[in-house]
Amino acid sequence: MLLTHLTRFAIEPAFELLPARMGTTAAAIFMVAIALQESGAEHRRQSASGPARGYWQFEHSGGVNGVLKHTATKFYAASACRALDYPATSVAAYQAIEHNDILAAVFARLLLWTLPQPLAVDQGTAWEQYLQAWRPGKPHPDRWEASWSRATAHVKGRQA
Repeated sequence: MLLTHLTRFAIEPAFELLPARMGTTAAAIFMVAIALQESGAEHRRQSASGPARGYWQFEHSGGVNGVLKHTATKFYAASACRALDYPATSVAAYQAIEHNDILAAVFARLLLWTLPQPLAVDQGTAWEQYLQAWRPGKPHPDRWEASWSRATAHVKGRQA
């Protein structure tokens, strides 16, 4: 997916479903960077028949359950599911995330919201926060610099 479309048709509408304090520049950069890191912003289903879904590559028993159960996010996740006409269950959300980019973006933002510290603005700290939130089975640090740089340029370019 073009980053312009990812931002315009997934991330920005997701921010509209969440409290205004969640729709920050830092959050948008993170969300674009993670979509690039996880799926290249090209694959809604994990390659090789893996379990992850959506551009942010959520797994049912991982990020989806985590967002729906975390005390800081469960209300917002359920509210977004209802707003998009899905039951607020892990099965329904997991299935929907593969094709509903807005819901997938909501879950991505909410997973970042579970971090105890503010979102980083530098690449190195951002990498650590990404690892903490996503807990990738096979992290690819060699791709992070390019993902972060591209996301930063994209989001800041849209604001100019």
